[in-house]
Amino acid sequence: MANPSSLPLQEQKPRKNTIPRVVELIILFLLLSLLVYRLFHLGDHGWPWVLAFCCESWFTLIWILSLNNKWNPVYNKTYPERLLHWKPAHELPSVDMFVTTADPVLEPPIITVNTVLSLLAADYPANKLACYVSDDGCSPLTFHALVEAAKFAKLWVPFCKKFNIAVRAPFRYYNGESSWSEDSSLEFQDEWKKIKDEYEKLCQKIEEASQTSAPWDLTVDFAAFSHTERRNHPTIIKVIWENKEDLPNGLPHLVYISREKLPKHPHHFKAGAMNVLTRVSGVMTNAPFMLNVDCDMYANNPQMVLHAMCMLLGAKNERDSGFVQYPQCFYDGLKDDPFGNQLVALFEYPARGIAGMQGIFYSGTGCFHRRKVIYGLSPDSTVTKGELGDESLQNTFGKSTKFSKSAAQILSESQVKTQNPSGLSSSLEAAYQVASCSYEHGTSWGEKVGWIYGSATEDVLTGLTIHGRGWKSAYLTPEPPAFLGSAPSSWPTTLIQQKRWSTGLLEILLSPKSPIIVLSKGKLHFRQCLAYVWIQMWAVRSIPELCYAALPAYCIITNSHFLPKVHEPAKFIPVALFLIYYIYTLSEYLRAGLSIQTWWNNQKTLRIIPMTSWFLGFLSGILKFLGLSETMFEVTKKDQTTGADDTNANVGRFTFDESPVFVLGTTILLVNLAALALGLLRFRSTIRGGDGSGVGEILCSVWLVLCFWSFFRGLFGTGKYGIPFSVICKSGALALLFVQFCKWNSMG
Repeated sequence: MANPSSLPLQEQKPRKNTIPRVVELIILFLLLSLLVYRLFHLGDHGWPWVLAFCCESWFTLIWILSLNNKWNPVYNKTYPERLLHWKPAHELPSVDMFVTTADPVLEPPIITVNTVLSLLAADYPANKLACYVSDDGCSPLTFHALVEAAKFAKLWVPFCKKFNIAVRAPFRYYNGESSWSEDSSLEFQDEWKKIKDEYEKLCQKIEEASQTSAPWDLTVDFAAFSHTERRNHPTIIKVIWENKEDLPNGLPHLVYISREKLPKHPHHFKAGAMNVLTRVSGVMTNAPFMLNVDCDMYANNPQMVLHAMCMLLGAKNERDSGFVQYPQCFYDGLKDDPFGNQLVALFEYPARGIAGMQGIFYSGTGCFHRRKVIYGLSPDSTVTKGELGDESLQNTFGKSTKFSKSAAQILSESQVKTQNPSGLSSSLEAAYQVASCSYEHGTSWGEKVGWIYGSATEDVLTGLTIHGRGWKSAYLTPEPPAFLGSAPSSWPTTLIQQKRWSTGLLEILLSPKSPIIVLSKGKLHFRQCLAYVWIQMWAVRSIPELCYAALPAYCIITNSHFLPKVHEPAKFIPVALFLIYYIYTLSEYLRAGLSIQTWWNNQKTLRIIPMTSWFLGFLSGILKFLGLSETMFEVTKKDQTTGADDTNANVGRFTFDESPVFVLGTTILLVNLAALALGLLRFRSTIRGGDGSGVGEILCSVWLVLCFWSFFRGLFGTGKYGIPFSVICKSGALALLFVQFCKWNSMG
């Protein structure tokens, strides 16, 4: 029998992909065949044919990039049970855990509390963990909630570890389904009831505090919050709990941070908050590894730290695990994913393929980082004494002597002391210094060090920078999932999130930090560059999507065509392309254990989102690129429960407001309805030299109406389920302009 200490901590296994590759190549062949056919007939048709050729050329490029992403899927397997044989518990590396929250209304403190409690209860020596909570809302309510949570944690953490509780976020554990079996001990039953009562008291305290204007005494622990505004306040750092005895079975450190904010001073949104967390933790605990999670992503697998350490410590070559990314998974997702925002297929197919190249993208939450990688170190770098000199370090990391020394320890990989002999409080002065607004002036923070500035999607930009230095990343999908979060539970929230993502990704593509420019520096792999280009072109994809969606309506109204006629043999190319593509995507969803309805819902949203959210993201990104506007970071509303109740007929139903995204979607629907009405009633102009629209154009318009059926229902809905009258008026005016344009164009 093999010695457990000699067995590998992790393995990477390729996933069999032969049949999907064949189908994907067939689709590519059909796309190229359609382009060749159009190319040879460009002179025989009008501009709709040329526009179709341009759009289909773009779709072919996107398909090639998708092929690149899916070509080499891999699966990483970890063995946390071997880790303690490989390294004793007292020799395990320390981990600093970061939780970020920004708005106590959109991100209720009880959600943050549950995430923090799940992290504090992780299966890892408590003296090797420290949890830092960044509150960008500077909310005394959030601080109050964390103080009360720390008291509850003294009961909750021992309970979880004593009885090996699987789910360690109380709101999930006590959700009405968790109970005890008949053979449970009386001791367990008594403690279960006691802890449940204490959790209900905790929730009640937080709820009462949220409903009272001033529930705390601003002259004691809350004095720092007096006369503060959300965007104008000094730094506030509070050590809520400290594991002073350095007990492995105790409670990890818990520290609250609200960084300084001043009017007109750039704070760089989440990236700025992450850099402050990095520096504050650097002077307090300075763990060589860091975990960051959003406030709504609780630890669902208590061994998530052990799994990550298997990848980080067990890699044959350190460059293969610059960071370890867990997928974003969601709890209580609405049945059949009506809003297409649960991302299951995205993380199951493209993500596994990208993991087989230089590595998965950094997605902003559920990620373990090497601190030295965040500090800008390349995998082949050797740090010289000159680079560790006070002046050199301060030019890079700032003027804090204590932080410079902690950075030198990390960069030189010397033995890092993660416990201050005199306690965390002795580091508070240095922590306040590194959390100030002015600290980053004249340093490399946000440019070469830390989370990188310049995009609303700071996670992708930071990951690109890390890959650009030559690091690889690892993708882990343990069972049960390491982290679970709340997907947006409404349609407007989903569209806002997609707009923010597409804007931020376009900002990267148009910046000097573009993957194409990073590729020229030699350490970003070519296929990894293509993967980054694929995701960063989301906003750009809206233009050909919109143009192609307008073509059927235009051709029906003007009695022209952009598809081969019924009597032409070439008609089989688009028909075969349509059928094979949708059967192939359906098979992907079925193989992932998803329903046919989920597949259809996702196909609809994959048509709607590019022509609405991504298009607005494109406009926003272009305006910022031209210097005409500034991009704002929009916080996504977090819900502790999604309200997924099968008895409620309105669950998953689309809601609407007066946002411009709904003007775009309603316009597309009205244009195609008008075209179908005009076509079927034969009120059509005849374009000079045209030979009439055919069945293909009619079917394309019908398909678009089906994809936008939720908007069709919204035309006749009431309340929040109906499209506002002002949106209908604006969309109707735009649709009439389009129809008039078609008629003008048809008359010469």
